[in-house]
Amino acid sequence: MRLLALLIGTALTTGLAYSQEEQAEVVSTDPRVNVVTNAGSFVLELDVDRAPLTVENFLAYARDGHYDGTIFHRVIQGFVAQAGGYTGDFQLKPTERMVVNEAGNGLSNLRGTVGLARTSDPHSGNSQFYINLVDNLDLNPRPTRWGYAVFGTVVEGMEVVDEIGHVPTGANGPFERNVPVQNIVIQRVEVIGE
Repeated sequence: MRLLALLIGTALTTGLAYSQEEQAEVVSTDPRVNVVTNAGSFVLELDVDRAPLTVENFLAYARDGHYDGTIFHRVIQGFVAQAGGYTGDFQLKPTERMVVNEAGNGLSNLRGTVGLARTSDPHSGNSQFYINLVDNLDLNPRPTRWGYAVFGTVVEGMEVVDEIGHVPTGANGPFERNVPVQNIVIQRVEVIGE
């Protein structure tokens, strides 16, 4: 018991030895991106420790300008808002790389988290991503199946994401439903600090 108290005391004292600015630097080492849309902007913080392959993949597409001019092509109120693949006239942008599925990394599909979209092939994720509008635990992995890899969180502008999640939708392009009636366009994705 004394050893436990000593360890806790040492940990607390060590934590106090850093200034608030130093602690903030230690906490905020994950990259952030500003997603600028015609509906407003929001900031994603990407978890490079838990999803290094997915984060690097997303950042590569962002740096290449892949997301510029893509739309939110799938918005399901009370579920997800998905973007990153289609232009405003529903042309699928070419992709160069896919990423190994990092579901099971300890991150859960909770409201405000961002995950990598994919087909039924668990390792088919490329540029498309989704934002969870609610807790979607069914998207997490299970012992008998792959899940959808979470790789970040909305840290600013969730109200913009919520507005996107409530727009009227219908059929358009190759999709029979869930397409915003008026295009919600990603104008650019800026890697903050670059």
